[in-house]
Amino acid sequence: MGSQKGGTKSLMLASGALDGAPYSIEWSEFPAAQNLLEAIGSGAVDVGLAGDAPFQFAYQAGSPIKAVGAQTTQKKLPGALALLVPAGSPIQGPSGLRGKRIATTRGSVGHYLLLRAMQAGKLGTGDVKTVFLSPSDARAAMQARSVDGWSTWQPYVASALAEGDRIAIDGRDYSAGYGFDVAYDGAIRDKRALLSDFLKREGQAIAWASKNVDAYADVLAKETGLPLPIAQEFVRTNQRVPVPIDREVIERQALVLDTFRQFGEVKADRPLKDAFVLKV
Repeated sequence: MGSQKGGTKSLMLASGALDGAPYSIEWSEFPAAQNLLEAIGSGAVDVGLAGDAPFQFAYQAGSPIKAVGAQTTQKKLPGALALLVPAGSPIQGPSGLRGKRIATTRGSVGHYLLLRAMQAGKLGTGDVKTVFLSPSDARAAMQARSVDGWSTWQPYVASALAEGDRIAIDGRDYSAGYGFDVAYDGAIRDKRALLSDFLKREGQAIAWASKNVDAYADVLAKETGLPLPIAQEFVRTNQRVPVPIDREVIERQALVLDTFRQFGEVKADRPLKDAFVLKV
Protein backbone atom coordinates (compact mmCIF):
# COMPACT_ATOMS: atom_id res chain seq x y z
CA MET A 1 0.00 0.00 0.00
CA GLY A 2 1.31 3.41 -0.96
CA SER A 3 0.56 6.59 0.98
CA GLN A 4 1.39 10.23 0.39
CA LYS A 5 2.55 12.37 3.29
CA GLY A 6 -0.43 12.89 5.58
CA GLY A 7 -2.44 10.36 3.61
CA THR A 8 -3.91 6.90 3.78
CA LYS A 9 -1.51 5.35 6.29
CA SER A 10 -2.29 7.87 9.03
CA LEU A 11 -6.01 7.58 8.33
CA MET A 12 -6.07 3.78 8.51
CA LEU A 13 -3.90 3.61 11.63
CA ALA A 14 -5.85 6.30 13.48
CA SER A 15 -9.23 4.75 12.72
CA GLY A 16 -8.28 1.14 13.45
CA ALA A 17 -10.09 0.19 10.24
CA LEU A 18 -7.52 -2.50 9.46
CA ASP A 19 -7.98 -4.28 12.79
CA GLY A 20 -8.85 -7.91 12.11
CA ALA A 21 -8.05 -7.73 8.41
CA PRO A 22 -7.23 -11.21 7.01
CA TYR A 23 -4.05 -9.89 5.37
CA SER A 24 -1.08 -7.73 6.29
CA ILE A 25 -0.21 -4.32 4.87
CA GLU A 26 3.30 -3.20 3.94
CA TRP A 27 3.31 0.59 3.77
CA SER A 28 5.46 2.75 1.49
CA GLU A 29 5.29 6.54 1.84
CA PHE A 30 5.84 9.13 -0.89
CA PRO A 31 6.13 12.93 -0.96
CA ALA A 32 3.76 13.36 -3.93
CA ALA A 33 1.33 11.46 -6.15
CA GLN A 34 3.83 11.40 -9.03
CA ASN A 35 6.25 9.24 -7.03
CA LEU A 36 3.44 7.06 -5.70
CA LEU A 37 2.01 6.44 -9.17
CA GLU A 38 5.43 5.56 -10.57
CA ALA A 39 5.73 2.90 -7.86
CA ILE A 40 2.24 1.56 -8.62
CA GLY A 41 2.95 1.52 -12.35
CA SER A 42 6.09 -0.53 -11.80
CA GLY A 43 4.25 -3.07 -9.64
CA ALA A 44 6.27 -2.17 -6.54
CA VAL A 45 3.05 -0.99 -4.86
CA ASP A 46 -0.40 -2.51 -5.33
CA VAL A 47 -2.65 0.49 -4.64
CA GLY A 48 -2.60 4.08 -3.39
CA LEU A 49 -4.70 7.24 -3.31
CA ALA A 50 -3.90 10.00 -5.82
CA GLY A 51 -5.62 13.13 -7.07
CA ASP A 52 -7.47 13.12 -10.37
CA ALA A 53 -4.86 15.20 -12.22
CA PRO A 54 -1.78 13.05 -11.46
CA PHE A 55 -3.80 9.90 -12.11
CA GLN A 56 -4.84 11.11 -15.58
CA PHE A 57 -1.32 12.33 -16.28
CA ALA A 58 0.20 8.93 -15.39
CA TYR A 59 -2.49 6.91 -17.17
CA GLN A 60 -2.07 8.84 -20.40
CA ALA A 61 1.69 8.30 -20.16
CA GLY A 62 0.95 4.58 -20.60
CA SER A 63 1.18 3.39 -17.01
CA PRO A 64 -0.50 -0.03 -16.39
CA ILE A 65 -2.87 1.34 -13.73
CA LYS A 66 -6.60 1.87 -13.21
CA ALA A 67 -8.81 3.62 -10.67
CA VAL A 68 -10.67 1.11 -8.49
CA GLY A 69 -12.21 3.55 -5.98
CA ALA A 70 -13.19 7.22 -5.87
CA GLN A 71 -13.49 9.95 -3.25
CA THR A 72 -14.43 13.59 -3.36
CA THR A 73 -14.23 16.49 -0.94
CA GLN A 74 -17.19 16.67 1.43
CA LYS A 75 -17.10 20.47 1.54
CA LYS A 76 -15.06 22.76 -0.66
CA LEU A 77 -13.06 24.56 2.01
CA PRO A 78 -10.38 27.19 1.29
CA GLY A 79 -6.79 26.05 1.34
CA ALA A 80 -7.13 22.39 0.37
CA LEU A 81 -5.44 23.28 -2.93
CA ALA A 82 -3.87 26.67 -3.54
CA LEU A 83 -1.35 28.80 -5.37
CA LEU A 84 0.75 30.42 -2.67
CA VAL A 85 2.81 33.61 -2.84
CA PRO A 86 4.94 35.58 -0.35
CA ALA A 87 2.93 37.94 1.85
CA GLY A 88 4.13 41.05 0.00
CA SER A 89 3.61 39.67 -3.51
CA PRO A 90 1.61 41.79 -5.98
CA ILE A 91 -0.08 38.65 -7.36
CA GLN A 92 -3.78 38.78 -6.49
CA GLY A 93 -5.28 36.45 -9.07
CA PRO A 94 -4.74 34.64 -12.38
CA SER A 95 -3.86 37.73 -14.45
CA GLY A 96 -1.06 38.53 -12.00
CA LEU A 97 0.82 35.37 -13.02
CA ARG A 98 2.05 36.95 -16.26
CA GLY A 99 5.85 37.00 -16.34
CA LYS A 100 6.16 35.15 -13.01
CA ARG A 101 8.06 32.02 -12.00
CA ILE A 102 5.69 29.50 -10.40
CA ALA A 103 6.86 26.26 -8.82
CA THR A 104 4.79 23.08 -8.86
CA THR A 105 5.20 19.32 -9.23
CA ARG A 106 4.74 18.08 -12.77
CA GLY A 107 1.45 16.25 -13.32
CA SER A 108 0.18 17.08 -9.83
CA VAL A 109 -3.07 18.69 -8.70
CA GLY A 110 -0.94 21.80 -8.15
CA HIS A 111 0.15 21.69 -11.80
CA TYR A 112 -3.49 21.33 -12.84
CA LEU A 113 -4.50 24.32 -10.68
CA LEU A 114 -1.77 26.42 -12.28
CA LEU A 115 -2.97 25.52 -15.79
CA ARG A 116 -6.61 26.27 -14.91
CA ALA A 117 -5.56 29.60 -13.42
CA MET A 118 -3.64 30.40 -16.59
CA GLN A 119 -6.77 29.65 -18.61
CA ALA A 120 -8.77 31.99 -16.37
CA GLY A 121 -6.16 34.72 -16.84
CA LYS A 122 -6.05 34.12 -20.62
CA LEU A 123 -2.36 33.27 -20.38
CA GLY A 124 -0.40 30.95 -22.65
CA THR A 125 2.59 28.73 -22.01
CA GLY A 126 5.00 31.56 -22.79
CA ASP A 127 3.39 33.93 -20.29
CA VAL A 128 4.33 32.01 -17.14
CA LYS A 129 7.61 30.28 -16.30
CA THR A 130 6.67 26.95 -14.73
CA VAL A 131 9.40 25.53 -12.50
CA PHE A 132 8.87 21.81 -11.87
CA LEU A 133 10.12 20.81 -8.43
CA SER A 134 9.37 18.25 -5.73
CA PRO A 135 7.36 19.64 -2.79
CA SER A 136 10.44 19.91 -0.58
CA ASP A 137 12.45 21.72 -3.27
CA ALA A 138 9.51 23.99 -4.10
CA ARG A 139 9.19 24.95 -0.44
CA ALA A 140 12.90 25.76 -0.32
CA ALA A 141 12.59 27.83 -3.49
CA MET A 142 9.73 29.81 -1.94
CA GLN A 143 11.73 30.40 1.23
CA ALA A 144 14.69 31.62 -0.86
CA ARG A 145 12.32 33.72 -3.01
CA SER A 146 13.81 32.19 -6.16
CA VAL A 147 10.24 31.61 -7.40
CA ASP A 148 7.28 33.99 -7.25
CA GLY A 149 4.73 31.39 -6.20
CA TRP A 150 4.03 27.73 -5.49
CA SER A 151 0.96 25.78 -6.59
CA THR A 152 0.46 22.91 -4.14
CA TRP A 153 -1.84 20.97 -1.82
CA GLN A 154 -2.22 20.05 1.84
CA PRO A 155 -0.36 19.64 4.14
CA TYR A 156 2.14 21.81 2.25
CA VAL A 157 -0.36 24.69 2.04
CA ALA A 158 -0.79 24.81 5.82
CA SER A 159 2.98 24.72 6.37
CA ALA A 160 3.56 27.63 3.97
CA LEU A 161 0.76 29.69 5.51
CA ALA A 162 2.29 29.14 8.95
CA GLU A 163 5.55 30.58 7.59
CA GLY A 164 3.80 33.78 6.46
CA ASP A 165 2.93 33.06 2.83
CA ARG A 166 -0.60 33.72 1.60
CA ILE A 167 -3.08 32.23 -0.86
CA ALA A 168 -3.26 34.15 -4.14
CA ILE A 169 -5.47 31.65 -5.98
CA ASP A 170 -7.65 29.14 -4.15
CA GLY A 171 -8.31 25.83 -5.84
CA ARG A 172 -12.02 25.58 -5.00
CA ASP A 173 -13.12 27.22 -8.25
CA TYR A 174 -10.78 25.21 -10.43
CA SER A 175 -10.82 21.61 -9.17
CA ALA A 176 -13.66 19.12 -8.64
CA GLY A 177 -11.69 17.64 -5.75
CA TYR A 178 -11.72 14.00 -6.83
CA GLY A 179 -9.20 11.49 -5.58
CA PHE A 180 -8.85 7.91 -6.78
CA ASP A 181 -7.64 4.66 -5.30
CA VAL A 182 -5.32 3.65 -8.12
CA ALA A 183 -4.18 0.05 -8.49
CA TYR A 184 -1.60 -1.78 -10.56
CA ASP A 185 -3.18 -3.91 -13.29
CA GLY A 186 -1.52 -7.02 -11.86
CA ALA A 187 -3.01 -6.35 -8.42
CA ILE A 188 -6.47 -5.91 -9.94
CA ARG A 189 -6.06 -9.29 -11.60
CA ASP A 190 -4.49 -11.19 -8.69
CA LYS A 191 -5.69 -9.43 -5.52
CA ARG A 192 -9.20 -8.32 -6.38
CA ALA A 193 -10.80 -9.68 -3.19
CA LEU A 194 -8.17 -7.97 -1.04
CA LEU A 195 -8.64 -4.67 -2.88
CA SER A 196 -12.41 -4.90 -2.38
CA ASP A 197 -12.00 -5.50 1.35
CA PHE A 198 -9.47 -2.69 1.69
CA LEU A 199 -11.78 -0.19 -0.04
CA LYS A 200 -14.61 -1.07 2.36
CA ARG A 201 -12.31 -0.54 5.32
CA GLU A 202 -11.05 2.72 3.85
CA GLY A 203 -14.65 3.92 3.59
CA GLN A 204 -15.15 3.08 7.27
CA ALA A 205 -11.97 5.00 8.12
CA ILE A 206 -13.15 8.08 6.20
CA ALA A 207 -16.47 8.02 8.07
CA TRP A 208 -14.60 7.72 11.39
CA ALA A 209 -12.30 10.64 10.53
CA SER A 210 -15.23 12.99 9.89
CA LYS A 211 -16.42 12.42 13.46
CA ASN A 212 -13.02 12.23 15.19
CA VAL A 213 -11.06 15.17 13.79
CA ASP A 214 -8.85 15.73 16.84
CA ALA A 215 -7.97 12.05 17.27
CA TYR A 216 -7.09 11.78 13.58
CA ALA A 217 -4.95 14.93 13.71
CA ASP A 218 -3.05 13.59 16.74
CA VAL A 219 -2.06 10.40 14.91
CA LEU A 220 -1.33 12.34 11.72
CA ALA A 221 1.08 14.64 13.58
CA LYS A 222 2.90 11.69 15.16
CA GLU A 223 3.13 9.72 11.90
CA THR A 224 4.32 12.61 9.72
CA GLY A 225 6.20 14.83 12.16
CA LEU A 226 3.91 17.73 11.26
CA PRO A 227 3.21 20.26 14.03
CA LEU A 228 -0.20 19.55 15.53
CA PRO A 229 -1.78 22.83 14.26
CA ILE A 230 -0.69 21.94 10.70
CA ALA A 231 -2.11 18.43 11.05
CA GLN A 232 -5.38 19.87 12.35
CA GLU A 233 -5.60 22.24 9.37
CA PHE A 234 -4.94 19.35 7.00
CA VAL A 235 -7.77 17.32 8.54
CA ARG A 236 -10.13 20.31 8.53
CA THR A 237 -9.65 21.04 4.83
CA ASN A 238 -9.38 17.44 3.62
CA GLN A 239 -12.66 15.83 4.70
CA ARG A 240 -13.68 13.39 2.00
CA VAL A 241 -16.47 10.96 1.18
CA PRO A 242 -16.30 7.79 -0.96
CA VAL A 243 -18.37 7.94 -4.16
CA PRO A 244 -19.12 5.26 -6.76
CA ILE A 245 -17.21 5.34 -10.02
CA ASP A 246 -20.03 6.10 -12.43
CA ARG A 247 -20.54 7.86 -15.74
CA GLU A 248 -20.68 11.31 -14.12
CA VAL A 249 -17.37 10.81 -12.29
CA ILE A 250 -15.68 9.60 -15.47
CA GLU A 251 -17.12 12.40 -17.63
CA ARG A 252 -15.93 15.06 -15.16
CA GLN A 253 -12.39 13.80 -15.67
CA ALA A 254 -12.52 14.92 -19.30
CA LEU A 255 -11.90 18.53 -18.19
CA VAL A 256 -8.72 17.47 -16.39
CA LEU A 257 -7.44 15.64 -19.44
CA ASP A 258 -8.43 18.42 -21.87
CA THR A 259 -6.61 21.01 -19.74
CA PHE A 260 -3.34 19.06 -19.81
CA ARG A 261 -3.76 18.55 -23.55
CA GLN A 262 -4.41 22.24 -24.25
CA PHE A 263 -1.03 23.13 -22.77
CA GLY A 264 0.75 20.26 -24.54
CA GLU A 265 1.44 18.37 -21.30
CA VAL A 266 -0.38 15.24 -22.50
CA LYS A 267 -0.23 14.02 -26.08
CA ALA A 268 -1.47 10.41 -25.79
CA ASP A 269 -5.12 9.52 -26.34
CA ARG A 270 -5.91 6.44 -24.26
CA PRO A 271 -9.73 6.15 -23.92
CA LEU A 272 -10.83 7.81 -20.69
CA LYS A 273 -13.38 5.12 -19.82
CA ASP A 274 -10.65 2.43 -19.86
CA ALA A 275 -8.89 4.11 -16.93
CA PHE A 276 -11.59 2.98 -14.47
CA VAL A 277 -12.83 -0.25 -12.94
CA LEU A 278 -16.51 0.29 -12.16
CA LYS A 279 -16.67 -2.37 -9.46
CA VAL A 280 -13.94 -4.28 -7.65
